Amino acid sequence: MALPPLLSLRDVRLTFGGTPLFQGVTTWIGRGDRTCLVGRNGSGKSTLLKVFSGAVLSDQGERFVHPGTRIGLLPQEPDLVGDTVAEAVRIGLPEDEREQTHRVDAIMAALGLEGEGGLDTLSGGEARRATLARTLVALPDVLLLDEPTNHLDLPTILWLEQWLQNSYRGALVTISHDRRFLETVSRQTLWLDRGVVRRAEVGFSAFPAWQEETVAAEEAELDRMQTRLRQENHWLARGVTARRKRNMGRLRALLTLREERAERLTSRQEAERQVKLTAEAGESSGQQVIEAVGISKSFGDKVIVRDFSTRILRGDRIGLIGPNGAGKTTLLRLLIGEEPPDDGTVRLGTNLESRTFDQRRTQLDPEMSVWDTLTDGRGDSVWVNGQQRHVVGYMKDFLFSEAQARTPVRALSGGERNRLLLAKLLAKPGNLLVLDEPTNDLDMETLDLLEEVLADYEGTLLLVSHDRDFLDRLVSSVIALEGEGRVHEYVGGYSDYDRQRPKPVAETPPPSAVKPTVPTAAKVATKLSYKENRELEGLPGAIETLNREITTLQSVLDDQGLYAKDRARFDKTAKRLDEARAELEAAEDRWLELEELRQDLANR
Repeated sequence: MALPPLLSLRDVRLTFGGTPLFQGVTTWIGRGDRTCLVGRNGSGKSTLLKVFSGAVLSDQGERFVHPGTRIGLLPQEPDLVGDTVAEAVRIGLPEDEREQTHRVDAIMAALGLEGEGGLDTLSGGEARRATLARTLVALPDVLLLDEPTNHLDLPTILWLEQWLQNSYRGALVTISHDRRFLETVSRQTLWLDRGVVRRAEVGFSAFPAWQEETVAAEEAELDRMQTRLRQENHWLARGVTARRKRNMGRLRALLTLREERAERLTSRQEAERQVKLTAEAGESSGQQVIEAVGISKSFGDKVIVRDFSTRILRGDRIGLIGPNGAGKTTLLRLLIGEEPPDDGTVRLGTNLESRTFDQRRTQLDPEMSVWDTLTDGRGDSVWVNGQQRHVVGYMKDFLFSEAQARTPVRALSGGERNRLLLAKLLAKPGNLLVLDEPTNDLDMETLDLLEEVLADYEGTLLLVSHDRDFLDRLVSSVIALEGEGRVHEYVGGYSDYDRQRPKPVAETPPPSAVKPTVPTAAKVATKLSYKENRELEGLPGAIETLNREITTLQSVLDDQGLYAKDRARFDKTAKRLDEARAELEAAEDRWLELEELRQDLANR
C-alpha cells in the first residue's frame, strides 16, 4: 500500500488584488520526493511555497500535513533572530538538540560563515547564507528552498548539491534559476503556469521536452476550438438569420465558446510575453582589447593575483570564476583599468566604449522611479541604440507595467532591479560589456533571452558568474581564481574548465613542471563556437526543408503540359529548382564541414 503524502494541497485558490494568483491547485509532496517548482517570474512560485509551508493561508481549499511532519522554509529575504550568527543558526535546531553544535559548526563552515560575528555586521549575501544554514541544520521532513544558490559561489553550490543528495533524507521542494542545480537534485517537477499547477514525474532535465509536449497539446486544442468556432459562425450566419425562431440556447453556447477562446488566447499570449533585449556593439574597438602582462595585486597579506598575463581580442567572451572573496571583481577592475596593479602592466585597446553591470547595482538610485532611472530624469523618452523610444514602451520590453513607471527602485524585487539595470545598460551602445553576476534573481526565460542577446553581441564580453549552464552556453574561455594569487585561463566553458583544472595538491606536479599561462589567442579551441554549434544544429532542418521543396518543384515540372499551358510558371519553377539544388548542396557541404570540425575538436 502506498504511503500517504507528507504534505498536500487540494483545490487551493489564492487571490491578490482581485485577480487569482493561482486556483484549483491540487498536488502533493511524498516521502523522498525531490521536486523542483518552476514558472516565470511573478507567476507566484514563492507564494505557493509559502502556502506549502503554512506561512500564507489560501482563500479556499485544503492543506494537509501528515501528523508529526516537520517543515523547513528558506525564504528569499533573510529573517534572522539572535545576537550572533551561531545563535541565529542554532535556532533552527529542535529544542532538545540545541546544545549539540557539531552539525551547526559543520554546515556553517561549509557555507563560509563565522559563528561569533554579529548579525548587524553581515552583508546581504552572508545573511542569506546564514538563513540557509539555519534551515538546513533542522533536518526537517520537508525542506522548502526558495533560490538556495543565490549568493553562493561554485564550490558552495557543489557542496549543497552533494549534501542534498547524500546527507539529507527528507522530501525537497526547490525554486531556482540555476538549471544545473535543478538537473542535479530534482526527480519531480511542478510547473506553475498562468495560475495552474501541473505535475510531472520527471526531473528538470526532462522538463523542457515535457513542457513542449504540454504546450503542443494545448495549441492543438485551440486549433480544434477554432474549427468548431468557424462551424458555429457559419451556422449563425446561414441558419439563425434565416429563421424567425432562433435557437437561443445554441447562440448562448456560441458566445460562451467565444469568451472561452478569447480568455485562453489572452492567457497564452501573456505566457509568451518575453523580455525584449537588444545589445548594440557601437563603434568597433581595435583588434586587441586588453593585454595584461605579469600583473599582481595584493591587499595587505592577501594576494589576489600573482604574475598573471592574458590577451583579450575583439569578440572574445571571457568568464571569470572563483570562490566568494577570491577577488573576481578586483581582477575585473584590473583588466578594464579601474584598479592599478601593484606590478605588471595593463594596456587597453583603442576606441573602447565599456558598459558595466555591477552586481551591487550601485548605478541605481533607490529613491528614483523606474521612469526617471531610464530617462535620467529628463523627459519621457529614452534613446535605445540610436532610436528614440517612449519610456513606457521600453519598460514593457522588460516586463514592467505602466503602473510601475513611478515606482521607486527600492520597492522593486531583486529580479526587477536586475531587469531595470539591464534595461539601462543595454539602451546605450558599447563594444565592451562587463557583467558582474547579471544572472542573480532572473527567471529562466529572461536568462535564455539574455544569453541569445549576448551570443549575437559583436563586441567583447567579460562575465563574472556562478551559473555553470550560463557559462557553458556563452563563454569562449574561463579565467579561474584558484586561491593564493593563482590565476589560470582555460579554453571553453565551465565544463571544459572542470575537466582541465589541476588535480588535488597531492597529485599535482612540482611547480617547475607547470606550464606558464598562455594568452587566449595562442590557445587551441576544443569545441565549436556558440554560433557554429547553433548553425550545425539548424542545418538538418534546413536540409530537410530544401529536400521537400525540391520534391514539390519537381512534381510541378513533371506535368508535361505545363510548358505549353503556362510558360512563365514553368520558367519560374525551373529557375527555383536550380537554386534550391544549389542551396541544398551548399547546406550539405557546410554540415559536413562543421561535423568534421566538431569531431576533430572533440578528439583533441
